[in-house]
Amino acid sequence: MNNFMLKNSRILKNSIWGIAASGGQTLLLSLFFVILARKYDPSIFAIFLIATTIYQFLSAFSTLGLSQWFTRAIVSVEDKSAIIHKFLKIQWVSGIAFYLVNIGAAYLLYDDKLLHHLAVILGVNILFDNIIYGIRALNVAEFQQKKTFLILLADSVLKFLASCVLLFYPLPIITLSIILIGIRLVTVNIFLGFGSANLISFKKLILYKVGWNEIKNIIGRNWAFVIIGSVSMIYWRIGNLIISKTLPLKNVANYEISYKVFSLALVLPIIVSTTVFPSLVELYKQGNMKKLKSYFHKVFYLYLAYSLFVYTFFYSFSDFVIPFAFGEKFADNAIYTKEMFLAVLVFPTALLQANMLVALHKEKTDMWLNIVSLIINVVFCVAGLYFYKSLTVVNLAIFSSFLIFHICQDIYLIRNKISSLADVIGTYLIIGLTITTYIVLSNYVQPILLFVLFWLVIGIVFLKLVLKPGKKIRLFGNQSSFSILTEKI
Repeated sequence: MNNFMLKNSRILKNSIWGIAASGGQTLLLSLFFVILARKYDPSIFAIFLIATTIYQFLSAFSTLGLSQWFTRAIVSVEDKSAIIHKFLKIQWVSGIAFYLVNIGAAYLLYDDKLLHHLAVILGVNILFDNIIYGIRALNVAEFQQKKTFLILLADSVLKFLASCVLLFYPLPIITLSIILIGIRLVTVNIFLGFGSANLISFKKLILYKVGWNEIKNIIGRNWAFVIIGSVSMIYWRIGNLIISKTLPLKNVANYEISYKVFSLALVLPIIVSTTVFPSLVELYKQGNMKKLKSYFHKVFYLYLAYSLFVYTFFYSFSDFVIPFAFGEKFADNAIYTKEMFLAVLVFPTALLQANMLVALHKEKTDMWLNIVSLIINVVFCVAGLYFYKSLTVVNLAIFSSFLIFHICQDIYLIRNKISSLADVIGTYLIIGLTITTYIVLSNYVQPILLFVLFWLVIGIVFLKLVLKPGKKIRLFGNQSSFSILTEKI
């Protein structure tokens, strides 16, 4: 671990190829979204989105957020087959229960017959997604993410091809939904075979017995993960619901487009985190806090550099990227995308800090921080929209809630001696000075020239530091964790 050589690290081996696969997946699903929006009547498309939103809300709860519990548990047990079957059986039982809740919610909340039919069809995704969720967690624990992303990439390709049919031949939304469920069924079977190395089959899954008391005990001991695992989905979906109730319909599309682009930009830190988290767990289990903190800070500053790079890119080029990708009808979306990308300045490092808290067995702390972040987002949205009817309010609420979430994490990590006050203050100074400098310079320099020169200068400075092993960088009289990156690698 002392030799932080990216070429040979598991982060690179398990992540670099997955970045391309997951990036392609996100891009294809975004194109799928755009084609549907353009080819279906707005009212039909809206009903499709409502049915999708209902099942996604419930799907977030149905997984019970147990993937992190499973990742921690499987590395410390000898009978891995038993815990794998147990985990998947819980996912299957929970999926069935929440599928029934999905249908009930659709019938109770809406009178539209088409929406009822779509809820019955699309709700099946809850069962399939739970099985996929379980096998993905297995692959994360075994450092076999490659299988997951290859299968999900194939799944997104098939969905995209299904939407391409609409470019040549109109399909009823019911027919398209059935096709999508068929594709998901194929994906599940591939996961059960190739994705789990043939360890799992539907027959084994159905026959495997888990007592109700055991299920209740597992959920009871790890109920915090239910909240942690569901807050993220609720966080983004609730924004869409609030917008649909308070702003013109086009704002829903603008929010979704900004979010699709934002999601694409987050592929790298999310993929890397699937390898970083098990590594943090292993280091904490070994009890070597020095190595744990060193590893954490190395990854932290790589995440921070990525955040700054992505934000400056979209600040400079959103006016070109959005119309090019989604059409001129969404040219006015660029300003909203820039606003949403304020959140990227803190999201990747917040994700890493959340992984650290869970690795330290502080999942309940992480749970409460997620709940507080969600509440702040909703309160800021509702209060802001009461006075100012603009999508800007929603985007600023998202950024504010993430920033507060990040600061709260900082406080807990300082208390646990993972970070220092100098580290935290230094981080926000780096973010503030970098972004302020970039925005000021953007008023005088052309976007392409500014972006290239700005990062060229940063790259040269960084390389000079790397070529001087052991050089220390001090903030407020203390050695910063950033000096770790300048040590010989």
